[in-house]
Amino acid sequence: MSDSRALSETAIEDSERSLQNDIPETTVWKDFLALIKIGIVNSNLITTFTGVWLALHFSGEGFFNHLDLVMYTLIGSSLIIAGSCSLNNYIDRDIDPLMERTKGRPTVTGKVNPAKVAIMSFLLIGLGTAFLMFTTATAVAIGLIGVFSYVVLYTMWTKRRFVSNTVVGSISGAVPPLIGWAAVDASLDPMAWVLFAIVFIWQPPHFYALAMRRVEEYRAAGVPMLPVVKGFKVTKRHIYAWVAALLPLPLLMPSLGMPFLILATALNIGWILTGLYARKFNDDIKWATLMFVYSLQYLTIMFVAMVIITLI
Repeated sequence: MSDSRALSETAIEDSERSLQNDIPETTVWKDFLALIKIGIVNSNLITTFTGVWLALHFSGEGFFNHLDLVMYTLIGSSLIIAGSCSLNNYIDRDIDPLMERTKGRPTVTGKVNPAKVAIMSFLLIGLGTAFLMFTTATAVAIGLIGVFSYVVLYTMWTKRRFVSNTVVGSISGAVPPLIGWAAVDASLDPMAWVLFAIVFIWQPPHFYALAMRRVEEYRAAGVPMLPVVKGFKVTKRHIYAWVAALLPLPLLMPSLGMPFLILATALNIGWILTGLYARKFNDDIKWATLMFVYSLQYLTIMFVAMVIITLI
């Protein structure tokens, strides 16, 4: 055994002993929500709903005439995302004790049986797939591609091996609006792919900022995130480059009109200006925190605005 591996295993054992003495009080429901990463499920619901909404709007179909389709899509996508996230927790239970933000997960504290988590994960994915089968075959296929890209391509393959793990993981995160659109229109209008592109490009700067804030935790866990491997200076350049790549995308959505183009462009430029403004602190962590907070608001405002614009 190499010295680095021995040190890593010692760190894990120390973390586990510490956790045994400091397991937070939770309920079964809270543990379940932590396992399925309810925050991720909720944020993906927004982009899935927007996909459904816009597909119905531009196909001339009435929203209230297809409430059953909307519910099948939202429930199905939520369940497969929840199952994928809990499976991620199951797979990462060996490195999660090394990170402050993940060491309280039920798969780490021992409050749940790992085998039961794995079974629950596959049941959720299977049930979610069943709901999507009430929509279109295309939506089902895209949903399963999302599961495969998150669980296999990201969690099992690239996360612990390559600095490109964030980009690979962005595929699954960008799938929800495609699922939503495909549930209505299996042919996938070009606008559906623009929605995919927005979420895909949004994720690297979002997660790079998070990784800057948690760089020492990722380093301890042996996860080769960009700030760990290349440092903060390079990571900042990558963040600016990805945000700049968002600038032309609103131009590909002319059917949403000039108000959306103005808003989306303002959000994109505002993200860059936020980074330039935050430089005055001369503190990389503060810079990353501001960029991370902005990214959270960005995606919500962008996708909610698409819905509101079509109501005006």
